[in-house]
Amino acid sequence: MNLLHLHEQPAVYLVVAAFLLAVGIYGLIRRRTLIGMLIAGEIIFSAASLNIMAVNRFMAPDPTVGQIFVLFIMALAAAEVSIALSIIIAVYRNYRSIESAGLSELKG
Repeated sequence: MNLLHLHEQPAVYLVVAAFLLAVGIYGLIRRRTLIGMLIAGEIIFSAASLNIMAVNRFMAPDPTVGQIFVLFIMALAAAEVSIALSIIIAVYRNYRSIESAGLSELKG
Protein backbone atom coordinates (compact mmCIF):
# COMPACT_ATOMS: atom_id res chain seq x y z
CA MET A 1 0.00 0.00 0.00
CA ASN A 2 1.35 3.35 -1.04
CA LEU A 3 0.90 6.33 1.28
CA LEU A 4 -0.01 8.55 -1.66
CA HIS A 5 -3.13 6.47 -2.35
CA LEU A 6 -4.25 6.20 1.26
CA HIS A 7 -6.99 8.80 0.74
CA GLU A 8 -8.72 6.50 -1.73
CA GLN A 9 -9.86 4.05 0.96
CA PRO A 10 -12.96 4.64 3.07
CA ALA A 11 -11.50 2.88 6.11
CA VAL A 12 -9.09 5.75 6.73
CA TYR A 13 -11.91 8.27 6.98
CA LEU A 14 -14.05 5.99 9.12
CA VAL A 15 -11.18 5.37 11.55
CA VAL A 16 -10.55 9.12 11.87
CA ALA A 17 -14.27 9.70 12.43
CA ALA A 18 -14.33 6.98 15.12
CA PHE A 19 -11.32 8.60 16.79
CA LEU A 20 -13.04 12.00 16.76
CA LEU A 21 -16.18 10.42 18.23
CA ALA A 22 -14.15 8.79 21.01
CA VAL A 23 -12.37 12.06 21.78
CA GLY A 24 -15.69 13.91 21.87
CA ILE A 25 -17.33 11.40 24.21
CA TYR A 26 -14.26 11.43 26.45
CA GLY A 27 -14.40 15.23 26.50
CA LEU A 28 -18.08 15.22 27.46
CA ILE A 29 -17.43 12.81 30.32
CA ARG A 30 -14.18 14.31 31.56
CA ARG A 31 -14.62 18.08 31.22
CA ARG A 32 -15.98 20.00 34.16
CA THR A 33 -16.64 23.33 32.50
CA LEU A 34 -19.52 24.06 30.19
CA ILE A 35 -17.23 25.46 27.48
CA GLY A 36 -15.22 22.23 27.41
CA MET A 37 -18.40 20.22 27.09
CA LEU A 38 -19.56 22.47 24.26
CA ILE A 39 -16.29 21.96 22.39
CA ALA A 40 -16.54 18.18 22.90
CA GLY A 41 -20.05 18.27 21.45
CA GLU A 42 -18.74 20.10 18.40
CA ILE A 43 -16.06 17.42 17.96
CA ILE A 44 -18.84 14.81 17.95
CA PHE A 45 -20.67 16.82 15.26
CA SER A 46 -17.43 16.88 13.24
CA ALA A 47 -17.12 13.11 13.55
CA ALA A 48 -20.66 12.66 12.28
CA SER A 49 -20.01 15.01 9.36
CA LEU A 50 -16.82 13.21 8.40
CA ASN A 51 -18.58 9.86 8.61
CA ILE A 52 -21.44 11.03 6.39
CA MET A 53 -19.06 12.51 3.83
CA ALA A 54 -16.93 9.34 3.72
CA VAL A 55 -19.95 7.10 3.23
CA ASN A 56 -21.29 9.50 0.62
CA ARG A 57 -18.04 9.68 -1.34
CA PHE A 58 -17.39 5.96 -1.50
CA MET A 59 -20.82 4.31 -1.41
CA ALA A 60 -23.55 6.69 -2.59
CA PRO A 61 -24.45 7.21 -6.23
CA ASP A 62 -25.39 10.89 -5.81
CA PRO A 63 -22.58 13.04 -4.36
CA THR A 64 -24.78 15.96 -3.34
CA VAL A 65 -26.90 14.11 -0.78
CA GLY A 66 -24.10 13.77 1.78
CA GLN A 67 -23.06 17.37 1.29
CA ILE A 68 -26.60 18.55 2.00
CA PHE A 69 -26.70 16.45 5.17
CA VAL A 70 -23.41 17.98 6.30
CA LEU A 71 -24.79 21.46 5.67
CA PHE A 72 -27.74 20.62 7.90
CA ILE A 73 -25.35 19.35 10.58
CA MET A 74 -23.36 22.58 10.34
CA ALA A 75 -26.54 24.65 10.72
CA LEU A 76 -27.56 22.54 13.72
CA ALA A 77 -24.11 23.00 15.26
CA ALA A 78 -24.29 26.78 14.78
CA ALA A 79 -27.71 26.90 16.43
CA GLU A 80 -26.46 24.72 19.28
CA VAL A 81 -23.46 26.96 19.88
CA SER A 82 -25.51 30.16 19.94
CA ILE A 83 -28.07 28.77 22.39
CA ALA A 84 -25.46 27.08 24.58
CA LEU A 85 -23.31 30.20 24.79
CA SER A 86 -26.30 32.30 25.82
CA ILE A 87 -27.12 29.76 28.55
CA ILE A 88 -23.47 29.73 29.67
CA ILE A 89 -23.46 33.53 29.90
CA ALA A 90 -26.67 33.47 31.96
CA VAL A 91 -25.21 30.83 34.30
CA TYR A 92 -22.01 32.85 34.70
CA ARG A 93 -23.97 35.98 35.58
CA ASN A 94 -25.82 34.14 38.34
CA TYR A 95 -23.07 31.90 39.75
CA ARG A 96 -19.81 33.63 38.70
CA SER A 97 -18.53 30.26 37.50
CA ILE A 98 -19.04 27.95 34.56
CA GLU A 99 -18.26 24.76 36.45
CA SER A 100 -20.90 22.12 35.84
CA ALA A 101 -20.85 20.88 39.45
CA GLY A 102 -22.56 24.01 40.73
CA LEU A 103 -25.46 23.69 38.33
CA SER A 104 -27.08 20.89 40.28
CA GLU A 105 -28.38 23.51 42.72
CA LEU A 106 -30.44 25.43 40.17
CA LYS A 107 -33.84 26.69 41.21
CA GLY A 108 -36.74 26.15 38.91
